Amino acid sequence: MESCARGETTPALIEETIGANFERTVASYGDNEALVEFATGRRWTYAELDRDVNALARGLIGAGIEKGDRVGVWSPNCAEWTIVQYASAKVGAILVNVNPSYRTHEFSYAVNQSGLRLLVSAESFKTSNYREMVEETASRNATLERVVYIGTDDWDALLAEGEGLPTEAVPERMATLAPGDAINIQYTSGTTGYPKGATLSHRNILNNGFFTTELINFTAEDRLCIPVPFYHCFGMVMGNLGCTTHGATMVIPAPGFDPATTLRATAEERCTGLYGVPTMFIAMQNDPSFAEHDLSHLRTGVMAGSICPVEVMKRCVNDMHMAEVSIAYGMTETSPVSCQTRTDDDLDRRTATIGRVHPHVEVKIVDPTTGDTVERGEPGELCTRGYSVMIGYWDDEEKTREAIDAEGWMHTGDLAEMREDGYCNIVGRIKDMVIRGGENIYPREIEEFLYTHPDIEDVQVIGVPDDRYGEELAAWIRMRPGADPLDEAKVREFATGKLAHYKIPRYVLLVEEFPMTVTGKIRKVQMREETAERLGL
Repeated sequence: MESCARGETTPALIEETIGANFERTVASYGDNEALVEFATGRRWTYAELDRDVNALARGLIGAGIEKGDRVGVWSPNCAEWTIVQYASAKVGAILVNVNPSYRTHEFSYAVNQSGLRLLVSAESFKTSNYREMVEETASRNATLERVVYIGTDDWDALLAEGEGLPTEAVPERMATLAPGDAINIQYTSGTTGYPKGATLSHRNILNNGFFTTELINFTAEDRLCIPVPFYHCFGMVMGNLGCTTHGATMVIPAPGFDPATTLRATAEERCTGLYGVPTMFIAMQNDPSFAEHDLSHLRTGVMAGSICPVEVMKRCVNDMHMAEVSIAYGMTETSPVSCQTRTDDDLDRRTATIGRVHPHVEVKIVDPTTGDTVERGEPGELCTRGYSVMIGYWDDEEKTREAIDAEGWMHTGDLAEMREDGYCNIVGRIKDMVIRGGENIYPREIEEFLYTHPDIEDVQVIGVPDDRYGEELAAWIRMRPGADPLDEAKVREFATGKLAHYKIPRYVLLVEEFPMTVTGKIRKVQMREETAERLGL
């Protein structure tokens, strides 16, 4: 049987703009709590949030922002981020998500590549002084006309620009918008070259947010804790749009991720859902305060961003009450989710797979060399097609053509297998696969095995250069607190007889943390460079 599958087609796709859909939710659930900023205690019902969104939308129109103009947001998670997201959608401005950890070079690139006209920015966060960076790059940012700093008079001044406008200004602008219009640009952290601006439409992200939460049985009764960043699809699509399409409550635990604060927000706000990448769940489960928090209201959530270790999933279900937790797989270019486990899936499906194809989406697995669809159970490149595939990379037709083929299939660069039951399993990135002495090795398999060692808290496996075999395996290991350190001999002893000899890591490096991209993905490229340097390879 071939490795291809199609998602269910009910319920139907939402053929609305984000603004129209949001207003429909407000009409039905106006008194429901819409947004909670846990750190400050600020709260909005849907009616109050709509009032503030409309005030900002009028301000943007008053400031001369036209449909299709690019408006940026450069800030950690906060209520204003969410307000900008919905206000820009109502006026048809294309929201450009600027990564909060960008520095001057990357910031300037995003401003100029997208042609940003107006930027809403935090003044500072952690080690980032955004105001300083904006001023430092001012001469290079040709299109940037105005910067509005959150929590300052700038914000009030922007709102004031809309005060004199007729009340019809926003509805009239909304009437000119269509579901297929571009509404969002997200820069994907390329491992080589400059980031690419994935351009997404109302239809792309509105539906993906809706179906991701539909599959975890969301209703207007749910309250979702969102510690994942808004500047990425996980936060603003699966989180915010997932909530607002259902009338559910968005809870922002803190500007940046903190395990204890996330646990406290989840408990005190009686959240029913919690999002995170596996490293976040590991940090929460190992936090000294874990046992103090009442998580009994939790029912569900989504883990995405990378593969979930079995032990972490077991603790989500048993210790965090997340019996209906779901695994989702995707990429920014597909809005993001294309595969997801279902709430009644068994432990095997939730840990050994990334789920099955999403509603209204197709997936297939192809031979990376020939492009032919492979048989089920054989590895190949995962491709996806449907409403969720991006419009393209902003102002870069060549890169768009490299990613999306003539038949509309998005080529993910991920190596996957489709099981007989249609569930898929990621076996690695095409570029992460290690070839040792002619043997193809998928680091994921070895990581899963090493996770079963009682003293290992987290592990990542990479290939490093080797004169004899071409490549050898190196394991970066983070030990559990108080555990005796492991070395190459102890790892070999643990693995002998359980893994083929060529899959046993030759090198072991004990580390406190792994290099991460800002979206919580492990930077294996950097790990390879550092390992080669440390071992003199």
